[in-house]
Amino acid sequence: MAAIIETQHLTHIYGAGMPDATVALEDVSFSVEAGDFVGIIGSTGSGKSTLISHFNGLLKPTSGKVLVDGQDIWADPSQIRKFRFLVGMVMQYPEYQLFEETVYKDIAFGPKNMGLSEPEIDRRVRRAAEFCGLPIDYLNRSPFELSGGQKRRVAIAGVLAMEPRILVLDEQKEAYAVVYLDQSIGNYFPLDEVETEPVQQHEQGGTAGVPGERGAEAGRSGGRPDSERDGRSGSAGSGSV
Repeated sequence: MAAIIETQHLTHIYGAGMPDATVALEDVSFSVEAGDFVGIIGSTGSGKSTLISHFNGLLKPTSGKVLVDGQDIWADPSQIRKFRFLVGMVMQYPEYQLFEETVYKDIAFGPKNMGLSEPEIDRRVRRAAEFCGLPIDYLNRSPFELSGGQKRRVAIAGVLAMEPRILVLDEQKEAYAVVYLDQSIGNYFPLDEVETEPVQQHEQGGTAGVPGERGAEAGRSGGRPDSERDGRSGSAGSGSV
């Protein structure tokens, strides 16, 4: 099966050309197939967040390529926006990223930026809220009145409402519990004309990656644990992270 996300000799240097330049990723090559559930494992500072921040163009490679669905996402920088809708990213501490007046508006922010119709936005907001275990009566509440766990569910719902083909959770064992253990990802992210082998919790589902410091979560999910150490990638492929 063709890779849905791939890095080819990816290198990222923070402060390139400066005396304090730091090599965060070095010659990293790996791929993930459609329907895969992949855990990226590594200690703090190993480059996990730097790696995944390349998947939807939040960071640009110093050298090398990032391909999503076979396309180099930086081949035409003016098109980077479309890849950000294909790759949904739940960052660390997503509850700190809430800003709208109501839960509904926060979840709807992404779909609105996609230029969707109001009925489609409403459908996606309600579907994502239900999927994440948010009661419908929460939609008119301020997100800042909610508990920490409820805020996190709102933030995750905002990403799910864009219905990305690839979902990446950065250090999100709590988000992982919401999205993968409470529900089947396959019910939320059907991939058109893509047949995948069933992998425990997600059948015919989207592609997911969960960076973290421990491999136990990935193992329990039936997913593929890939390791990173000192900027180098382990079983996922080759290179350094």
